[in-house]
Amino acid sequence: MLCIAVVGAGHWGPNLIRNFHSAPASRVKHVVDTRPQRLEALKVKFPDVAMAGDVEAVLADPEVDAVVIATPTSTHFALCREALNAGKHVLVEKPMASRLEDAEALDDLAKKKGLVLMVGHVFLFNPAVREVKQRIDSGDLGRLYYLSMERTNLGPIRVDVDAAWDLAAHDISIVDHWLGAQAVSVSAVGGTYINSGVPDVVFATLKYPNGVLVNLKASWLNPRKGRDITVVGDRRMLTFDDTNLEAPIRLYDRGVTDEKVGGIVDTFAGFRASVREGEITVPKVAAGEPLKAECAHFLECVNEGKTPITDAALGIRVVRALEAITRSIEGGGREERVA
Repeated sequence: MLCIAVVGAGHWGPNLIRNFHSAPASRVKHVVDTRPQRLEALKVKFPDVAMAGDVEAVLADPEVDAVVIATPTSTHFALCREALNAGKHVLVEKPMASRLEDAEALDDLAKKKGLVLMVGHVFLFNPAVREVKQRIDSGDLGRLYYLSMERTNLGPIRVDVDAAWDLAAHDISIVDHWLGAQAVSVSAVGGTYINSGVPDVVFATLKYPNGVLVNLKASWLNPRKGRDITVVGDRRMLTFDDTNLEAPIRLYDRGVTDEKVGGIVDTFAGFRASVREGEITVPKVAAGEPLKAECAHFLECVNEGKTPITDAALGIRVVRALEAITRSIEGGGREERVA
């Protein structure tokens, strides 16, 4: 049984505490947070867990095998470096660092120490995301044309990172996983309305190999919570709505045929004839809590020395793309290289 310390008990931290505390392969010994009131509230729920405000003392505990970091992005690098230098395996929430050079330095340090460094890109453990990956890899959708991805809500509003670093990080990790590739370039614009210098909404278009376009919309200033993805291929198309727990995926057997004279459609009737209208099906997706699967995978990687699905290499690719988005926004939408 692995001994875990969770650093950060804010919005996401309690979910991590719950999963590691209830897992048969681990126990949470310490929770670290700088806010006494948060620790007091958690002590009621987890009376057998030690609460602390000093991360150094916890890292010095020889019983602690691994550290789970769920603090603001700006603190990730320093905390990860301390934990790795203390000989602890690390699961750090996304994005793994706020600078590419810091992410790469953490990867090098983990390799040097022979420790597991995993990034909390939890959507890669979502059964629906895995279902879409299988359909793409099998050729079920045919050649991919483009993806449209929207991630919006009203809050929570951050001050240490913008909407792209907070929200689009999820979608970049998903599309990199689905395509098995990193974006080549990106063009992005952002709108700043609440906190000066921190875009609340970001629109970005990423170009991937083989001519695949990906359009991202990330906003924490939106009246409706949206977690929508559309994937368009030349054989089939699909939509993924993560807010629909019963039927997140819809598969459309629709497309445009090539059965037109000379490859030209010059009448409305001709256009209608060139569009293939097939059935809409709702594939069955296995149930499961993505965070529970992520936590179990981290424990498995530590116990068996495996490379995580969401390893540092993926985390670095996401940070590289996010940095390119930031440069593009600062450049007024100028296209920036990623890879």
